[in-house]
Amino acid sequence: MFGTTRPGVNAYMAVDMETGVFAASPHKLIVMLFDGAKLALSNALMHMNQGQTAAKGRSIAHAIRIINDGLRASLNKEVGGELALNLDALYDYMCNRLVLANLHNDAAIMAEVIDLVDTIRLAWVQIESSTSTASAPVNNPPVSRPRLDALTPRASSFIRA
Repeated sequence: MFGTTRPGVNAYMAVDMETGVFAASPHKLIVMLFDGAKLALSNALMHMNQGQTAAKGRSIAHAIRIINDGLRASLNKEVGGELALNLDALYDYMCNRLVLANLHNDAAIMAEVIDLVDTIRLAWVQIESSTSTASAPVNNPPVSRPRLDALTPRASSFIRA
């Protein structure tokens, strides 16, 4: 008679996620991409263990899209220099490993990529916390031009403002 409340919950979660994205700093957006990749990889591993091949493939494909279209696309290789190039190569490696994990149903490869995601995510969290504690005094006027450094993500079609 009344139907399910699931669509309402999903709509609330979507609004909450959208609000979080709009309010997030560039570093926080990258951490959110890592969180999404980790969730997709955890789901893929669960589906792999349960023998759900199609669901596993969708989850792995989702993780690859996050890594390629989000993390790799946000790298600023012109400003980031060697660090950005190394991250680009690492993201490429992770995507290639995920293709192999999917092809061979290899949980060890999945665990390897999950560990890489966790390690890089932790580094981004530490960068964010160190930059927020070293912020300028409140009396300084805001800077009108964006700060470009090796770790500042550039705009991409994946993250829309």
